[in-house]
Amino acid sequence: MRKASQEEKGRAIEEGIIFSGASKSAAHDDDKVRTKARKKAYRTGAHGSASAIKKANIRKHRAQKSRRK
Repeated sequence: MRKASQEEKGRAIEEGIIFSGASKSAAHDDDKVRTKARKKAYRTGAHGSASAIKKANIRKHRAQKSRRK
């Protein structure tokens, strides 16, 4: 194990020790709870947003178009 120099010890006392942070996904989990059910409701337009309904219709038509070919 390596010994820290006096300069490093002094800098650590004055400025503090910075450890590498947690993963970025862990920080976002605290803010919002995202579940598959909510994502599915948005993708199908079930939650009532006009833009979500329009996007759901576009997805539906695109899926049907590929089946018709």
